[in-house]
Amino acid sequence: MDYENKPDGYYNNTREEMLSFLPATAKKILDVGCGNGLFAETVKNRNNAEVWGIEYMEKEALKAKDILFKTFIGPCEDHIENLPNDYFDAIYFNDVLEHLVDPYTVLENIKGKLSPNGVIISSIPNIRYHNVFIKLLVKKEFEYQSYGVLDKTHMRFFTKKSIKNMYTNLGYEIVTHIGINGSKSLKPILYNIPVLFTAMDIKYPQYATVVRVKK
Repeated sequence: MDYENKPDGYYNNTREEMLSFLPATAKKILDVGCGNGLFAETVKNRNNAEVWGIEYMEKEALKAKDILFKTFIGPCEDHIENLPNDYFDAIYFNDVLEHLVDPYTVLENIKGKLSPNGVIISSIPNIRYHNVFIKLLVKKEFEYQSYGVLDKTHMRFFTKKSIKNMYTNLGYEIVTHIGINGSKSLKPILYNIPVLFTAMDIKYPQYATVVRVKK
């Protein structure tokens, strides 16, 4: 996979919009796909928390090591069993699950690493985002790009509904499930007029979801 030739800033995105989903009481946090640790550092400072990270890219992970409590280098699938059980109050997957061959098994296996009231917080691209959806529907185009919804390193594609189904089918319950970074274009509104505004999910390039293990 071509993770080396990403645009500048790809691995040091602070993802401010994802901070609002962090529980104020979370003190032990895992950031899967932590990049160089900038987002995790913000989380650490905000909650005065112990933050761990997992990062696929060694170059970025070595930077995160200087910031985080503990950092694992390599595929997250290789490190889940090394994480402590019943430990993390929050586990972040910011634009990570779509890069995995089998995100379902990862989400199943990581359940036991959550504390009793722990949550998983994820950001996942929406394949029905209007810029992508219209190109596919009208222009019959499905061209991969270096980043974004059609990032060429994506292994899986999701919609608002399929994200929710993934979690519920794995035994999680939804706490929050909302679109983020919504388009400022009028196009999603215009496209919705013929369908009586029943497809407003096309406004959002990503969905943020917070879940906990169903009891």
